[in-house]
Amino acid sequence: MEIKSAEFVTSLRAYQAQSPALPQIAVAGKSNVGKSSLINSLCRRKALAKTSATPGKTRLINLFLLNNSFHLVDLPGYGFAKVDKQEKVKWGEMMEGYFRDADALRLTLHLVDIRHEPTQDDVQMNAFLRGRGLPFLVVATKADKISRGARMKNLAPICRALQVQPWQVICYSSENGDGRDALLSAIEQALEAPDAPTPEA
Repeated sequence: MEIKSAEFVTSLRAYQAQSPALPQIAVAGKSNVGKSSLINSLCRRKALAKTSATPGKTRLINLFLLNNSFHLVDLPGYGFAKVDKQEKVKWGEMMEGYFRDADALRLTLHLVDIRHEPTQDDVQMNAFLRGRGLPFLVVATKADKISRGARMKNLAPICRALQVQPWQVICYSSENGDGRDALLSAIEQALEAPDAPTPEA
């Protein structure tokens, strides 16, 4: 699979079904884990998704149309401590609403930073996806920040916390493209699979 076209569609404060109802791939992760950088790298567009050095930049659900055939959904980052409690509640409601109503969701890319053990928020996100029976793929970002030899060592606590095997995790670098082909292949498989079951209300 290759991304031949990519364009920004809209930003939403509350999820609304799109017309036509195309398959969706969601991108979830804590603030500053590299969601926007991964989207830009995946699509080979430098500024398709806005990046920021300030965690918590993405406060809306951002939709992108790829290959005129599916939507990539950039979800608000979670777990950023420097926002007030009311803002965190809004983010939580936004995420809950999306996963409840996104009938076209085929796969969630759950991003974690390969350099650090998963946070409690990461574990809760993982448990949420499992609890709803939603297909997900763990993507360990910023893989270029450590040596290839150190990757397996760093993956061990991630796999324990998120209950996955090392071969089920894609190590990804937005800087040099490591993992891009594997991730595109996983997305292609998800899009070609039979329709996923509707999430429970």
